[in-house]
Amino acid sequence: MDATCAPGDISYPNDLGLLNQARVKTEKIIDTLYEPLKGELGKKPKTYRNLARKNYLQVAKKRRPSRKEIRKAIRKQLQYVKRNLAHIDQLSQAGDALKALSSTQYKSLLVVAEVYRQQQWMYDNKTSRIEDRIVSLSQPHIRPIVRGKAGSPVEFGAKLSVSLRDGYVFLDRIDWNNFNESGDLKAQVEAFKEDTGAYPESVHVDRIYRTRENRAWCKERGIRISGPPLGRPPANVSDEKKKQAKEDERVRNGIEGKFGVSKRRFSLNRVMAKLPHTSLASDCHYFFSHESFHPAPAGFCLFLCFQLSSQSFFGSIINLGYDWSNFQQQQLIIS
Repeated sequence: MDATCAPGDISYPNDLGLLNQARVKTEKIIDTLYEPLKGELGKKPKTYRNLARKNYLQVAKKRRPSRKEIRKAIRKQLQYVKRNLAHIDQLSQAGDALKALSSTQYKSLLVVAEVYRQQQWMYDNKTSRIEDRIVSLSQPHIRPIVRGKAGSPVEFGAKLSVSLRDGYVFLDRIDWNNFNESGDLKAQVEAFKEDTGAYPESVHVDRIYRTRENRAWCKERGIRISGPPLGRPPANVSDEKKKQAKEDERVRNGIEGKFGVSKRRFSLNRVMAKLPHTSLASDCHYFFSHESFHPAPAGFCLFLCFQLSSQSFFGSIINLGYDWSNFQQQQLIIS
């Protein structure tokens, strides 16, 4: 068992850049709201967009801006966004102006309002952490996942809890919020028992899973958990234990290999889907595509294609999948 992260297709976030994007979106929303009210209001509300962009670029183009310069630039962008949100509130009260916004713009307005609230709170409290922090305006569901890796200590995407059994990958849990994967060990072992009718002989996990609670739980059920025992390491270790530890590590490397193949070959390292449900579906699809190259599932799929008749339910689905002339009908049936 192990856990990994499927990073989304977003640029590395920073507070100043996020506020600049929020300011630009509010300016476009003001333009949209003002257009149908041009005859009634006359003068468009001032946004100072040219000055705001100039203030942003003065710091963003610097190679190594100081903390004082960054904090000052963030304060200015917060003021611009606050002024724009006030203008949007005034324009929305003049009749049914919000109806002029598209669904995408209305969603962006809600996200920008939450981003402003979070950034203002972090600025006032002089911190860079807040619960449910938004790091992307286009994908507000993405959360920072602290991994602690050398190359990328923080990743931005969905976290996956995965188990490997007889060469097959099982995606047990997927969540946008960070979680401790050690809490999934019991559920994963119980799922194994439900499928096979017995507990596994051994469980191969890394250090984060080897808590006292998990060790005691596995010991009660006669399950050997990989890794050294708790406490001071013994002075002398028998050759049998050394051989067992090496074999356990060799078995655990299998799931690391699955992660590597999924990320390098099946694009799990950069999920291009944007919506939350399509992103989760893509994550599942990458693992399914990976497992489809396993000889047993591929042979089973070929068996279904050749053996099931077109009159049966499953056979009709297979035939529809390859009938491109009835594509619209297929979409209707699938939906």
